[in-house]
Amino acid sequence: LLLCFFVLLYSMSTISEDNWKAIVQSFNPSAVEDPRATAGADGPNADDFGSSGQMPVEDIEQMQEQVEQDMQALLEAIESFVRQENLQDAVTVTQNGGKIFITFSQSVFFDGNSPVIRKEAYPVLDGVCEMLSGVAGSLDEVRIQGHTARAGAGPNNVETDRTLSSDRAANVVIYIQKHSSVPPSCLVSEGFGEWRPIERNDTAEGRAKNRRVEMIISGRDIEAEMEEQGGIQQYIVLTS
Repeated sequence: LLLCFFVLLYSMSTISEDNWKAIVQSFNPSAVEDPRATAGADGPNADDFGSSGQMPVEDIEQMQEQVEQDMQALLEAIESFVRQENLQDAVTVTQNGGKIFITFSQSVFFDGNSPVIRKEAYPVLDGVCEMLSGVAGSLDEVRIQGHTARAGAGPNNVETDRTLSSDRAANVVIYIQKHSSVPPSCLVSEGFGEWRPIERNDTAEGRAKNRRVEMIISGRDIEAEMEEQGGIQQYIVLTS
């Protein structure tokens, strides 16, 4: 028995490092790190960034160029859609700072004091959803903002005013989420009530312009996403 004991001790004292790792890994595969493994080397959603673990600058620039092309194509498609549907008096489209701004008058989507989308508005929203779906992978955010107008000499009822503007924005976002391939994480709704007017409220024309829904569409910033941990992977998974 003593002989067996000392033989066992001797055999353990001369075991090679590779054999020891093999024994440990047989009990716990994750206990010993494989030096040959590199970050992002395996898995269906792994990054193909090379040995440096970073995407090449050329690829980032190419992706950003594609985003800018998609945003320009989206702008032109929306402008063409507005002309074809004769919506110039009810829909305004502008671009500033890489973002697309679309303003819809209340009459396009809603009846007075109602948050329910009019059936006549479905073709307009369907057209917008189709155009957004075509560039979904290049979108960073689609923000819908609801606005009302001051009806009398004093401020509107707070509950009614805020709820109406918020519900209108939310209903538009819900429609887009149901009828487009835009990632839900990119959709945002806001209600401002009467507090961000673009015209005076002492005329019927001014109040009509203040009662509106605005859509602000922004494209992705690939470089900024790369600087955030896992930022780009979020969109690769969502748009793949």
